[in-house]
Amino acid sequence: MAVDYIVIVVYLAGMLAMGWWGMRRARSKSEFLVAGRRLGPAMYSGTMAAVVLGGASTIGGVGLGYQYGLSGAWLVLTIGLGLLALSVFFSARIARLRVYTVSEMLDLRYGGRAGVISGVVMWAYTLMLAVTSTIAYATIFDVLFDVDRTLAIVLGGAVVVAYSTLGGMWSITLTDMVQFVVKTIGVLLLLLPVAVVKAGGFGEMRAKLPGEYFDPLGIGGETIFTYVLIYTFGMLIGQDIWQRVFTARSDRTARWGGTVAGTYCLAYAVGGAVIGTAAKVLYPNLDNADDAFATIVRDELPTGVRGLVLAAALAAVMSTSSGALIACATVANNDIWSRLRGTLRPPADTAEHDEVKGNRAFILLMGVAVVLTAIVLDDVVEALTVAYNLLVGGLLVPILGGLLWRRGTAAGALASVAVGGLSVTGLMAAYGILANEPVYYGLLASLAAYVAVSLATRPTDEAVLAAWRERLAGRAAPEPVSEAVTAPQ
Repeated sequence: MAVDYIVIVVYLAGMLAMGWWGMRRARSKSEFLVAGRRLGPAMYSGTMAAVVLGGASTIGGVGLGYQYGLSGAWLVLTIGLGLLALSVFFSARIARLRVYTVSEMLDLRYGGRAGVISGVVMWAYTLMLAVTSTIAYATIFDVLFDVDRTLAIVLGGAVVVAYSTLGGMWSITLTDMVQFVVKTIGVLLLLLPVAVVKAGGFGEMRAKLPGEYFDPLGIGGETIFTYVLIYTFGMLIGQDIWQRVFTARSDRTARWGGTVAGTYCLAYAVGGAVIGTAAKVLYPNLDNADDAFATIVRDELPTGVRGLVLAAALAAVMSTSSGALIACATVANNDIWSRLRGTLRPPADTAEHDEVKGNRAFILLMGVAVVLTAIVLDDVVEALTVAYNLLVGGLLVPILGGLLWRRGTAAGALASVAVGGLSVTGLMAAYGILANEPVYYGLLASLAAYVAVSLATRPTDEAVLAAWRERLAGRAAPEPVSEAVTAPQ
């Protein structure tokens, strides 16, 4: 395993080095939080694919393939479909708003009264998303170094917190691009063909496994519908996803770069399911389906290649973890803390350098909170379900309503967030966290509250709507950009 260890250590050192390099470029709030809104198509596509394809998509996707066969691809497929829908229908308008958070978009649309409560809900979502990714370090480092769970979480979390704190979105963008390449090589170009060959090819796999393993709908219609509701719609409104859209240098980059990333996700989904299906042939009696990825990597790959594929798994976890971490810190600082201090928007002459320091401090603070929470929590699936239930149940309706329905009002948005969030929370307590009912009924309650209260209250002021249309049309004032930074292609 010595060569494998060297591969991993070099990879982790490279992540820290890119964090240091990114620190030199992150000289303004815009550069620190959204990479100066300057990413070209290649970097935008790679980093967007990296942030949405995390540990759940890699380790969990293979595990679902082990459990259900090819239909196990549906979880990651719905993520890809959500990213495609976001890119084709909404990304250009989102990019033109020139904001930093989802709550700022709600303030623009509804007149500055919807931000704080939506910020709290979004903060809870991004925090839990970061926690679930951080917990996944325990699985990977256990295979690599056979270390204690807590030490594994601290080790992996410390690397992500370090490079994210140093350079913000610049560091995360650079590391995500490397992680995208490592994941592509490790999972799709190395592990996938090796797994199929070791299992005897598709003919042998069909002969040894039940027919439902090759049924595209074998996982069940209700499960697929729930995945669409949670993950496809979740992709449309998550701060971690929107913050990547804000990095695009143009509408065209956001639309077409996101479409390429979404298509890549569909291929990644099928690849993970096939690897899991092959693992079922090779190891039919694993106690935990999520162990399929680590087991096939450990037992079937040669030295060196094994280290690269484990680095790919680590890359998947780190990309999602860092994206969720900067989103969590951005919401905590800009949507919650600054509003509580009564400084919703600092004066134009405020030094950008001070804002970088403040956001850097919040990334460090949120990073410590994420690591400590990950040590305490045990169940990744439950934590991820809580995150997406809160996001979809509380924020889907007011966000999409603001983009699509002119009659929606601030009172309707606030009612929708409050009713949806409280309904989801109460229903999870009544039905169980993993039940489907909380997100179903919570979303319906949110929609009913939004429509009813919006129709019962005065329409949004025409001046607010006029300013909103100006921003949607891309006529916002441009942000200052440091001359020392060149735009990546």
